[in-house]
Amino acid sequence: STCRALNDFSMNTPVCRIAAIQMVSGPEVDRNLAEADRLIGEAAAAGARLAVLPEYFPLITGDETAKVRIREQEGAGPLQDFLRDAARRHKLWLIGGSCPMAADSPDKVKNSTLVFDDDGRRVARYDKVHLFGFRKGEECYDESATIEAGNEVVAFEAPCGQVGLSICYDLRFPELFRAMGEVDLIVLPAAFTYTTGQAHWEILLRARAIENQCYVLASAQGGRHPSGRRTWGDSMIIDPWGEVLARLPEGPGVVVADLDPARIAEVRASLPALRHRKIS
Repeated sequence: STCRALNDFSMNTPVCRIAAIQMVSGPEVDRNLAEADRLIGEAAAAGARLAVLPEYFPLITGDETAKVRIREQEGAGPLQDFLRDAARRHKLWLIGGSCPMAADSPDKVKNSTLVFDDDGRRVARYDKVHLFGFRKGEECYDESATIEAGNEVVAFEAPCGQVGLSICYDLRFPELFRAMGEVDLIVLPAAFTYTTGQAHWEILLRARAIENQCYVLASAQGGRHPSGRRTWGDSMIIDPWGEVLARLPEGPGVVVADLDPARIAEVRASLPALRHRKIS
């Protein structure tokens, strides 16, 4: 409820440091996992209690069927083992951008965000609902060819408050974020294309923060991949007023900022737009 957001949360929850991890993943899973582990270590050393990996962190390749070959069943597999172990070793909550998980169709995957607490326990899973399709000149993407869409909205309680999960193309669908309820943080792992990122990435992220009066953490793929694909990057953390607190334009690295419950309360009290909504 709004009362919780304005009172209980702001009074009882301390400032929480959060981290967005940016990568430039390639076709070798083991190398990607080693790089992810290095960057998670950087986030932990910077004091982060929650860190978010980008979409497709284990694998980006020109072969769109490669992710089907490494897909995992619920609860078991090397990607899930890596996330569980990394969260426990680095003593932080870890949101695993997206992993290819088993789908109903034998030639597709679910593009899934998996969340592990600092004891390595799986606490949430979100399957990407909106599947990206884009065509401009020779640039063409059709996620529905290899990905099966999810159909559930997911939010969970973490040390930094209520967290809503989304992935990449979901950013363009504000109704998904409204359906999360009043969250304190939205996370959006992504592999935005350079073309669409240059045009829309920042403005959409800031809009989601402003209209939901919460923090937004976007962890992106950012650079030229071995396959030749170029992703936009610009991982960032945005506050509830839409101010960009920290960002990394391109290349691997970590973006860190503090989520301050008092800031959420201040914004919601001074401009109570969430209470003024007429359509739900």
